[in-house]
Amino acid sequence: MDKNPHSEIQLPPGFRFHPSDAELIVHYLRNKVNSSPLPASFIAEIDLYKYNPWELPSKSLFGEEEWYFFTPRDRKYPKGLRPNRAAGAAG
Repeated sequence: MDKNPHSEIQLPPGFRFHPSDAELIVHYLRNKVNSSPLPASFIAEIDLYKYNPWELPSKSLFGEEEWYFFTPRDRKYPKGLRPNRAAGAAG
């Protein structure tokens, strides 16, 4: 996951990936949840909570000011409902 993904994406000049919230849900998140193919591979899959915020831009597959990620959902306690949202290095 730490290889440079930017070198694999060949896009025409001027291309912008700027989906609406509805487009993200309908065309990307729904397909991801259903294990269906995504329309394009612009969203990286990383464990978001293992990184500090300033590390995230380098993990993104695309974009300079907005970044999109799929991340696994983890629980704070094995039998609890509370999500684990601790991010980056503890300190």
